[in-house]
Amino acid sequence: MRLRFGRPDIDAHADRLDVPAAAEGFSVTFLGTASLLFDDGDTAVLTDGFFSRPSLLRVALRKLAPDDARIDSALARLGLEHDEGGRRLAAVVPVHTHFDHVLDSATVALRTGAVLTGGRSAAWVGRGAGLTDDRIQVVTPREPVIRGPFTLTFVKSTHCPPDRFPGAITAPVVPPARASAYRCGEAWSVLVAHTSGRTALVQGSAGYLPGALDGCRADVVYLAVGQLGVQDEQYLRAYWNQTVRAVGARRVVLVHWDDFFRPLDQRLRALPYAGDDLDRTMRVLVRLADHDRIPLRLPMVWRREDPWAGLG
Repeated sequence: MRLRFGRPDIDAHADRLDVPAAAEGFSVTFLGTASLLFDDGDTAVLTDGFFSRPSLLRVALRKLAPDDARIDSALARLGLEHDEGGRRLAAVVPVHTHFDHVLDSATVALRTGAVLTGGRSAAWVGRGAGLTDDRIQVVTPREPVIRGPFTLTFVKSTHCPPDRFPGAITAPVVPPARASAYRCGEAWSVLVAHTSGRTALVQGSAGYLPGALDGCRADVVYLAVGQLGVQDEQYLRAYWNQTVRAVGARRVVLVHWDDFFRPLDQRLRALPYAGDDLDRTMRVLVRLADHDRIPLRLPMVWRREDPWAGLG
């Protein structure tokens, strides 16, 4: 399967691109990979905030650094420029510290006044980018972090196999740096709760720890599917059980399916068959979702969506 040329055609799954659009007020905006903006109109939290999206050739051959122009363009489009009168973006939350998640996290926090919130590895990335310790919060597993109307709870997880850069980051990562410097660090399942009653699980990597989410509840799951297509079906079923079923989800929105070496100003496409197989993933997950009578959807990039709409 890894030697197959080409890539899945996302148009084959276009009927799944129907997460309800958000009216005024609360929304979630998908920004590629596992970057998600939860925004109630006054306060927002952002997972990852990966906007630079360097090419595969650059990742393979050169050191990486945040692309200031791409970051500034994304923040302006989202209305998240720094506000001297306060702050709109309360937290930037890396789900783990591979470059396709954390490369821009500290820069986004610097630009917006947000607090970089995550594990010890994420803190070292923040320090390497110039964040002071008062702008970094190292979380404790299952200890709620309150950011205005949002409560974030971090549950230990693991990266989907294979993890190409395993291990913790134990010293500042100062860009430019090789992709290998961005080791996985602590991987999290992040529970997001809002005072409106909306709840979501962000599963930013397609890994799981058996039983880790027992006792947790979330109406919506943003479920990463990157590299699921190279796992056997038993793994996919276990992953669904340990995430979607574990939290009693009522809707599932798939993330981390896109080719993150492609910039966000170009149409998103699936990862190539050489590294994944979205078609195979969809075949298995659609069967599981249909069995459980759970809507399975794909988000549209840049679109303000309301995944809780119609859930009652």
